[in-house]
Order: sequence, then structure tokens, then C-alpha cells
Amino acid sequence: MSTDARFWIVIPAAGVGKRMGADVPKQYLEVAGKAVLQHTVERLLAVRRVAAIMIALGADDEFWPELPCSREPRVLTTTGGKERADSVLNALAALASHAADEDWVLVHDAARLCITRADVEHLMAVLEDHPVGGILALPVTDTLKEVENGAIQGSPDRSRVWRALTPQMFRYHALKQALESAAKHGLTVTDEASALELLGQSPRVVEGRPDNIKITRPEDLPLAAFYLERQCFE
Repeated sequence: MSTDARFWIVIPAAGVGKRMGADVPKQYLEVAGKAVLQHTVERLLAVRRVAAIMIALGADDEFWPELPCSREPRVLTTTGGKERADSVLNALAALASHAADEDWVLVHDAARLCITRADVEHLMAVLEDHPVGGILALPVTDTLKEVENGAIQGSPDRSRVWRALTPQMFRYHALKQALESAAKHGLTVTDEASALELLGQSPRVVEGRPDNIKITRPEDLPLAAFYLERQCFE
């Protein structure tokens, strides 16, 4: 594997965040004086090894040009797709003239604004010589239940279960191939690791911070603001 591999960030940001019930997509809601996406991009730009960030935006996105990060030279954009995997594939296609097959791509949720530079750099350091790649994740601490029609069917062993976070880091060609294969076979993947798993790969988990939350519901906004403020004093 090349020791000259570069690191690229892909952010799928074409969603509308229906569960937020807001007038604007959740990535443009304000937290601590800035749009969610502005926070996210600023955090990722602070990682010096990142060559550039490719953001997949909605076709009719009218909010992006208003963000200060839209004028950053290391930030590129393309048009996203209907589903997350479609947006990531579009972003990878847009990077084709920039990225080499063995370069690393870190896919990060637009709404995970509390990501820290230290977590991203740790992920890079742990995985840069790994044959597959991997993801930030957290071990589950709650007791889990399998439920069908409101009735408990069983209790999985929580020691074997982790919560997937982002970034998720894989080689450019391997990730593109995995996502294209899933699309070709009509398989739904909710994260990038799932696509690699379908090809028989075993991505590694790298433990991340519990404050790397994803904005999904209105109550997540004040929690994110709390975490951002707390991180400023660390």
C-alpha cells in the first residue's frame, strides 16, 4: 500500500431531516450561533491531513451559499442523491479526478457537529495501515431487546454490539466498488461499513467519544450546544 495516500472527507448533506419538523434542513439549523453544517465543516477542516472535503448537497439547496465555509478553498461540492449511499457515490464520482484508488475517504454525517479533531486524527492513525479500514463506534451499555409487534423476542449479548458513528474510513476504490455493488444488487445500506461487509470484508471499530452525537430530533439541539460548550474548555 502506498505511503503517500491522502485523506479526503465526504459529507452527504442532501437530506431534509423530516423528523426535525423544521422549516429548513437540519444541517442548517442554528446551534451556538452557527449552522450545524458550519460547525461540522470547521471541525473537519481543523484536521491538517485532510486534502479536501467534498459535500453532496441537495439539488435545490439555497442555504449552502450563505455559510462562511462555502468559500473555503478546501471545500468542494457536488449534487447528492435520494439516499445516503447515492450521495456518497456522487461525491466519490466528483472526487475521481482528484483521489487515487489507495487514498483514504472518511465519510462523515453532516449532522454530527460535535466531532473532535482528536477523534478524527486517532481514527486516521489507527487505520492508515489497516487492509480494510473501519469506523468510529461506541460499545453499547444498555440492555438490548429484540422486539416484534411490541413483544420482546430475546435479549442480544450487548458485549458484542457497538453503535456505529462517523467518520467511517475506507480506501477510495474499495468504498466506491462496495457501494456500486450494493446498488447493482438492490441492497440497502445505511452506512459505508455495511457495504464493505456485504463484500465479505471486516472493518475495524475504533472507539470514539460519546459526545459525537447526531442531530436527529429537536431535543438534540440543546444537547449539542451543551457538548460544544463543554469541549471548548477541554
